[in-house]
Amino acid sequence: MADGKIYITATFNNTLVTVTDNAGNTLAWGSAGASGFKGARRATPFAATTAVEATARKALAAGIKEVEVYLKGPGSGREAGLRAIKAAGMRMSLIADVTPMPHNGPRAQKRRRV
Repeated sequence: MADGKIYITATFNNTLVTVTDNAGNTLAWGSAGASGFKGARRATPFAATTAVEATARKALAAGIKEVEVYLKGPGSGREAGLRAIKAAGMRMSLIADVTPMPHNGPRAQKRRRV
């Protein structure tokens, strides 16, 4: 059984990381923006790696060694976040993609034109 859970939300603009215990209480959190990145640099895999590493260090200090990882969103920080968790020395017992997928709910927004 895992000591805790890591939730990585990778959007197109930022990467958010939350570490909880098994009861769901937040032990540590971080983001690419909180790690000092601004603007378009927040959306890079390097910013995600930095955010996850900083949050993982806080979690290790709280005694978390084995985690379940839940990824959400289409951003570039997904794989970079997994590599950062591995590099921090945590064991991953589960990697799950919890990106919400509509089962044809309401009408989608009109197409973005750039």
